[in-house]
Amino acid sequence: MLRFVFRRLIAMVLTLWAVSFVAFAIIQLPPGDYLTTYLATLSANGDRVDPATIEALRVQYGFGEPYIVQYWKWFSGILFRGDFGQSFEWKAPVTTLIWGRLGNSILVEGLAVIVMWFIALPIGIYVAVKKYSLGDYLATVAGFIGLAIPNFLLALLLMYLSFVWFGTTIGGLFSSEFENARWSLPRLWDFLSHAWAPILVLATAGTAELIRILRANLLDELKKPYVTTARAKGLPEWKVVLKYPVRVALNPLVSTIGWLLPALVSSSVIVSVVLNLPTAGPLLLRSLTSQDMYLAGAIIMLLGVLTVIGTLISDLLLAWIDPRIRYGSK
Repeated sequence: MLRFVFRRLIAMVLTLWAVSFVAFAIIQLPPGDYLTTYLATLSANGDRVDPATIEALRVQYGFGEPYIVQYWKWFSGILFRGDFGQSFEWKAPVTTLIWGRLGNSILVEGLAVIVMWFIALPIGIYVAVKKYSLGDYLATVAGFIGLAIPNFLLALLLMYLSFVWFGTTIGGLFSSEFENARWSLPRLWDFLSHAWAPILVLATAGTAELIRILRANLLDELKKPYVTTARAKGLPEWKVVLKYPVRVALNPLVSTIGWLLPALVSSSVIVSVVLNLPTAGPLLLRSLTSQDMYLAGAIIMLLGVLTVIGTLISDLLLAWIDPRIRYGSK
């Protein structure tokens, strides 16, 4: 098992280096740079900038240097000083801009993942064991509706119903008096009173997908001879289902943990804009449109870190659930 973990950690380091290189290349693919966007904004407002000033800004931001030089300055700053660079648009260090928003993203999307699993697991097991029952049909219809409704549309519907029925708005994650306060029980309650809407919206489509995957896999396992043998030996039905078939059917679901959290972060961009959430999604969108490369690169890099960490957790859970993986790693 230790050798298995060690190999995964080595792969994590190499993967993160590759992610940083590709992320920095992707954000430089569009023509121009932040300075080009900035000058276009000035021109649209009727302002004129002296060519000497333009060249001085280009030298200051390092846009005239080769790609590999810019990448090494950025990556070495992260590696040796924990410095993700300076945001051109916000005129502030990237670390001060992203940590709070990334923490909000991880908190909201992490709770959405927990809600997804807590709802999907019992329903998925039930509809597989009681296939073609009324509950199976109802879960299927609800799942298709959850997959079909766009997240942003559900967010708008919740905002409308909350305002019409209760006279309250559900935008943001905190009330104004708790936005910059320290964590306490009142602040936690205020967070939960606001966060239930984005958590519900983000968990809807994912829950429906997990239910369908678990149902299909568990139906295949329940038809296998070892289940028939277990029933013939007189084992209780709950033990026949939960001890082995569910454990095997969970493999595909556990393997999705690696990309689930980053996928929720990226898919929550529109939801965050609609609900005015202080998360990393809107900040990433704004940095990409303004070509603020250090800010965009840092967020993409951290999403890659989440993916790699999620993949490691997924591998460890798979090794725990399926002994064949653990023993085959020796």
